[in-house]
Amino acid sequence: MPEIKKSKIPVAMTIAGSDSGGGAGIQADLRTFAFHCVHGTSALTCVTAQNTLGVTRVDAMAAEAVAAQIEAVVGDIGVDAVKTGMLLNREIMVAVASQVEALGIGNLVVDPVMVSRSGDRLIDDGAIAFLRDNLIPLAAVVTPNRFEAQILSGLKIESVDDMRSAAEKIHSLGAKAVLVKGGGMKGDLRGIDVWFDGTRLDVLKTETVNTGNTHGTGCTLSAAIAANLTLGKDLFTAVTLAKNYVTTALKYALDIGEGQGPVSHFFPLLLK
Repeated sequence: MPEIKKSKIPVAMTIAGSDSGGGAGIQADLRTFAFHCVHGTSALTCVTAQNTLGVTRVDAMAAEAVAAQIEAVVGDIGVDAVKTGMLLNREIMVAVASQVEALGIGNLVVDPVMVSRSGDRLIDDGAIAFLRDNLIPLAAVVTPNRFEAQILSGLKIESVDDMRSAAEKIHSLGAKAVLVKGGGMKGDLRGIDVWFDGTRLDVLKTETVNTGNTHGTGCTLSAAIAANLTLGKDLFTAVTLAKNYVTTALKYALDIGEGQGPVSHFFPLLLK
């Protein structure tokens, strides 16, 4: 029989929590990777009991188990880019940062999940401090929402100029680039993001999609950035392509459950 040749397949990893409702977390990330024809791997940080109405329970993985998942994948398969989502506590963050440094992971997308779009705090002050001081400096790009950007920058954000100032302040923490997301802004500012990489300061705008089904947009955006980095795109291109993907996924958002439905990661299937 002829020898079967193994082709090199782009590989991305998500380090995040599980959403039992399937709208966010590793479920959203893996679907996003698949859409971009990237092999998706994962390191699970926590399990949530969750649906479109909210979260009723969260169970954390042991930090050692998170580290072991990362090491197992990178040591055998390898990864071209990694995104982090809900890390939940300081112990898990320490484990993740240690593995990123030990394994030489370069294309790191940090979605600093610590405050929801509605402004609810999701992690404690100790975890926030570690994320700010130790994980963000390892990031190729960090993608805070409005409320997360306020915490990281120490600035109140109510305008595009405020977003610009926050992006510059967060960049000084050590990340190569920052994308301050405007999804939590009001009126015409909703959906406007600000990019800063130390040189280029840009306001990024796509069309606004009026839908109440926006669950998982942050996870999806950071996963799409990681997927495009895996495919060899530069940081700015990866971000703009990811924004366009999320915008289209919002147009075909899924009206499921009694609450906030998720975006549609495989929207081409709905076009048939």
